[in-house]
Parts: sequence; structure tokens; C-alpha cells
Amino acid sequence: MVLLRKQTTVLPNHRIEISAPELVDGTQVEIVITLAAPLTPARGSILEIIESLHGHRLFQTPEEVRRHLREERDAWDR
Repeated sequence: MVLLRKQTTVLPNHRIEISAPELVDGTQVEIVITLAAPLTPARGSILEIIESLHGHRLFQTPEEVRRHLREERDAWDR
């Protein structure tokens, strides 16, 4: 196995172009891409995301959810 290290920039339309004159035309190669930086900024956990939506949640506590479900079940029995 021979390792060649090349650096390039992603081109428009998400393309990558690599020039390696030391390679013979028609030779099978495997390309491994290592990103210099994360693809997206790190986000918080799902709980942090949910908690950031305080004004948009129907229920604020687990007890409110349980109460609502209990009331719904009671309504089925009527």
C-alpha cells in the first residue's frame, strides 16, 4: 500500500478535484477524506434543544403530561 497525501478545496457543486502525476492512468485507488473542521457547529443535546423551546411547549412538566393523559382517558370512559 502506498499513501499519497494531497490537500484540496471543495469546489462548487460539492466537487473535489485531485491531481496526482505520480499515479498511472487506470490504476484503482481508494480515497479517504479527512475534514479540517467539523461539518456543522456543535449543537446541544436534544434536551437542551427542547428546553430552549419553553414558549412553544404545550406541557412544561411531566406531571402536566400525566394529568392531561389521565383526563383524556377519563373522557374515553364517558
